[in-house]
Amino acid sequence: MVSPMTDPLLPLLKQTFGYDSFRPLQREIIAASLAGRDAVAILPTGAGKSLCFQLPALARPGVTLVISPLIALMKDQVDALTASGVAATFLNSSLAASEVQQRRSGLENGQYKLLYAAPERVMAQGFAEDLLRWNVTAIAVDEAHCISEWGHDFRPEYRQLAQLRAKLPGVPILALTATATEQVRGDIIRQLELPAPEVFLASFNRPNLSYSVVPKDQAARQVVEFSRERRQDAGIVYVQSRKSAESLAAALVADGVKAVAYHAGLQPEQRSANQEAFLRDEARVVCATIAFGMGINKPDVRYVVHADLPKNIEGYYQETGRAGRDGLPADCLLLYSRGDLVRNLKFLDDISDAKAVEVAARQMRRMADFAEGDACRRVALLGYFGELWPGDSCGGCDICLQPRETWDATTPAQKVLSCVFRIQQKSGFGTGLQHVVEVLAGANTERIRRWQHDQLSTYGVGKDTPRDEWMALGRQLIRLGLLDVSDGTFPTLALTNQGLAALKERTPILLTRAPVVASPSPAKLARAGSIACDEGLFAELRSLRKRLADEKGVPPYVVFGDASLRHMGRSYPQTDAAFLDIPGVGIQKLADYGQLFMAEIAAWLSTHERQAFAELAAPAAPPKAKKQGADSGTAQETLRLYRQGLSPDEIAAQRGLVVATIHSHLAQSIASGALQADPRDYYSAEDEQLLRQAVAEHGLASLGKLKEALDHRLDYVALHYFRAFENRGG
Repeated sequence: MVSPMTDPLLPLLKQTFGYDSFRPLQREIIAASLAGRDAVAILPTGAGKSLCFQLPALARPGVTLVISPLIALMKDQVDALTASGVAATFLNSSLAASEVQQRRSGLENGQYKLLYAAPERVMAQGFAEDLLRWNVTAIAVDEAHCISEWGHDFRPEYRQLAQLRAKLPGVPILALTATATEQVRGDIIRQLELPAPEVFLASFNRPNLSYSVVPKDQAARQVVEFSRERRQDAGIVYVQSRKSAESLAAALVADGVKAVAYHAGLQPEQRSANQEAFLRDEARVVCATIAFGMGINKPDVRYVVHADLPKNIEGYYQETGRAGRDGLPADCLLLYSRGDLVRNLKFLDDISDAKAVEVAARQMRRMADFAEGDACRRVALLGYFGELWPGDSCGGCDICLQPRETWDATTPAQKVLSCVFRIQQKSGFGTGLQHVVEVLAGANTERIRRWQHDQLSTYGVGKDTPRDEWMALGRQLIRLGLLDVSDGTFPTLALTNQGLAALKERTPILLTRAPVVASPSPAKLARAGSIACDEGLFAELRSLRKRLADEKGVPPYVVFGDASLRHMGRSYPQTDAAFLDIPGVGIQKLADYGQLFMAEIAAWLSTHERQAFAELAAPAAPPKAKKQGADSGTAQETLRLYRQGLSPDEIAAQRGLVVATIHSHLAQSIASGALQADPRDYYSAEDEQLLRQAVAEHGLASLGKLKEALDHRLDYVALHYFRAFENRGG
């Protein structure tokens, strides 16, 4: 690890981007990139993924190619880089032919350090030859989960990117995404043909986000009331249908909130205009279908509302992650109705692929389980991605802030369990929860009569209890493991062994009731990441920022983010040195905006008293972020299985990983000294002699160059093991 006192990249970080230190894993990812190694970086939204390829682009010769899926995202990042004094450009279909030619000329003349392009353009005939001529020395694949059919934003054109490996040999690839399960991570590595990349996996926790789920009851009214308490804040409301997007936007406008709709049914020009209005703070709220947001780099979104149930947890995490990217507090509200799950499942009726339907249905039910759960939202969310939260309470979700009432549910639970048991006993098959509830309620349905379930002893024993209460109780019994649900579009219930034992032994069953609450107000939720400041001055600085942004034709956050303005509003900088101390202020922004903002602050102080604020508390340490290497749990598991005698192929099959990842684990274990091994098991003495000759000329940083120098005689696996032995103990 480079010492912070001697890290040569810190001056570049401060001068260009205005920050004094790196966020977790940024420095390690940058080091791998600058060393010419392939890498996969899984960092949550707001953790600074872009810096992981932007900073090394400035520190290395040549051009860094950034493959990005959306035009809006390219323009947004290039605008922000230009404002920081970085030579960056993009090539896409939004440009006129003359502008494309001008930018290509700039690339020919070495004027740019970063080039953004979509995968379709990158794979167009002749473009790879252009990249070679423009001296592309690194490739960043942004939103890399798009390459995986297991991901939530699969884009088939991403699958072609592996061809770059042959067209640009020796050029390191950095794949980045904000969310990916282990299955998706393996798919990214396999599809990009990264032989043994370093994999960096940060904590998925977003400490500044507060999560709440409330029962859906007139969604339009709930959204309006929620937004009314946050009139000055930017927000995104996600819905499933175009009609809902339009009606919610209209309801907000009627209440005095500047809102726009965004969905695929709008004309492209209107859709683009609505997005631009949101980015430039002309509209405070955008009501959108899930097609919106992947290309949005707006850091000051203060809330995200899901007015309809998302179809999977990964999509929910990605969408809530668009709030609070600047690290300031933000709220995530989910309006939940069981009917949303039923509707989502019905959408699967038109899909002919039975396996795809089964996977989608399972993901939808897991999302519903999250919404109905009575455990900490953060624990459940992180657990989906295989991350353990230390402790039982996060202090930043509705469950932890409004504890549930516990009640003795033994008697009604016995009725549900007994009804499931007697239906199976009578008919020889199970039914869904809805049918069980109808039997308990004494309903007179055709199925009940046909199957003679009106003759069961449990028929009608729950007629005095509302059916939705029986449904909620049944779902809690499922989550407790007393009932099991079959897979498929039409799941059926069965008693588990634990449930049968509870029924026979009348085991006491304690359940919880959700408190009756409206939508949470900002004051009731945890405010991790808040920065106290002079709110009046902050408002004035925001107005100044908006005027300057409009003059330059860029979104306000390109000038300064809210976090920078809040720091100005607490320290009142009046000199260049003090202004440079503000996070997010680099040399270029000092030159462009310093005098204007300091003048505004001086004018404010001439008529207002300077306020004092308590020292900002250091941010709470997140669950330990980790790099997937010799010391991580996943590598330790590989090493454990290897020591049991399993081959890399067998370990890969057992763990559901690609073989290259297993070899990467073992090579890193050798380098760290955790695994004692013989080089002859991986390459011959003759190959080692050739390797040493190639290393003497080309070094160990770029395995691609070594492979070329050896005329591709050895594969990447052997090269990685060779480097591991050379670095052992170093």
